Amino acid sequence: MPRALLLLLSLLLTPSAFADDHADRSEPANAEPRQSTTQHRIRIDGETVEYSATVGWLIMEDEGEPIARFGYTAYLRDTDQPAAERPIMFAFNGGPGSSSLWLHMGVLGPQRVLVNDAGYAAPPPARRVDNAFSIIDVADLVMVDPVGTGFSRPLGEAEGSRFWGVDQDIESVAAFIKQYITEQGRWASPKFILGESYGGIRGAGLAHHLQSRHGMNLNGVILVSPFLSASAGRDGGSLDLPHALYLSGLAATAWYHDRLEDRPEDLAAYVAEVDEFALNEYLPALTAGYTISEARKRAIAEQLARYTGTSSDYWLRADLRVSHQEFVQELARDDRLIAGRIDSRFIGPSINALNDRMDYDPFFPAVGPAYTAAFFDYLHNELDFGRDEDYKTTAWPLDWDWSHVDPDGRQQPAVDLLPDLSRAMIMNPGLRLHIQQGYYDLATPVGATNYYLRHLNIPAEARERIRYDLYPAGHMMYLHDESLRQYRDDLVEFIESALP
Repeated sequence: MPRALLLLLSLLLTPSAFADDHADRSEPANAEPRQSTTQHRIRIDGETVEYSATVGWLIMEDEGEPIARFGYTAYLRDTDQPAAERPIMFAFNGGPGSSSLWLHMGVLGPQRVLVNDAGYAAPPPARRVDNAFSIIDVADLVMVDPVGTGFSRPLGEAEGSRFWGVDQDIESVAAFIKQYITEQGRWASPKFILGESYGGIRGAGLAHHLQSRHGMNLNGVILVSPFLSASAGRDGGSLDLPHALYLSGLAATAWYHDRLEDRPEDLAAYVAEVDEFALNEYLPALTAGYTISEARKRAIAEQLARYTGTSSDYWLRADLRVSHQEFVQELARDDRLIAGRIDSRFIGPSINALNDRMDYDPFFPAVGPAYTAAFFDYLHNELDFGRDEDYKTTAWPLDWDWSHVDPDGRQQPAVDLLPDLSRAMIMNPGLRLHIQQGYYDLATPVGATNYYLRHLNIPAEARERIRYDLYPAGHMMYLHDESLRQYRDDLVEFIESALP
């Protein structure tokens, strides 16, 4: 697999996960479904919410033979509201190879990890609190762990390759959603899916697959910091477009760390200005290749330097092409510091200041251990499940099949789920789309997300069903206290707007 594709696997993976090399081993075929249900209450938005929490797994079959156990955690509010009126949301992280740990313990579930915004979490013990920003007051919630992550495993003779690929993953998660909806009697309920990072590919694919294969229309799709297209959302290679789409993210990072000589006050206006330059001047300069004049090339390099807090010579040496992994190493090199990738507000000491690209992402050691410890404490001691099982917070490396067949049956040269999402919005006139994006996200940058929205092939009417919210934070914007509050408000408003 090309190195650039392997980098995608690290979007939401902690380094500690890399040692887990047993994700491809199947369990015995006679595995049985297993769940544990506990009762809880929490205060959200001024009211007491009583709910049940069920953690465990379902058994998925193919022609009567078990092929996978599919793990999940479900939160169902105790209410007299008919199931046909009560929304239900299925949520997942990305990777591919990430469990739902981050969304579960960061924003959606009833427990939340306490961390220091843009800094290292306090030493153990890990701290968690009742999450007043959870959405379980307005929608039932199912946290989904795709096969290979969490408690989910291939069974019997089924191999990982049956689940580990763009289309295989969409098919298996859709099958889980259908099975859960059927067993719980929720076919009449308003339905939502929420995916983060690679969960953008999964979520876009599910919107079309559930509709076309299972006859299940969704009310809403929420894509958080989405990755949707390899040709637009991955820099560092020979493609010109991603370099232009990443530029505003680099500029926002320089703005945050006060590396600009003439720093404007308004971040949003600054990002918009850089995006305009990137598309109208920078991208044409890149596509000109060797035909660009030296004077034009130097002028572009000087503007790139002004926008990013680096030198024009640096951009000229790079032939105007600096990847985000090179940029975070260069930005504060003289101070022997490196900025984050998942959230570029984070900064840490560089391991080797001579390296030309990032040594590591300071985001993960800052918050990863706290999330992991708090989750297992919650799982084992409050949900009372899993002490005798191996919950895989991440599974890496997965031998991922990046091929995708689009809705017209064409094999794509590079994975792109924009056609699937466009088709779903056209075929389901009730489907609403919500995009949530952080300015300081260098894994799935704001420029790429803007590009995705501009290139959805949908009529004007369908564009009226899209909501786009931006936050002064990174890939997981809910780690930022101010953005966490706004995230909850925006998401609740969207859910309510998508109900009949």
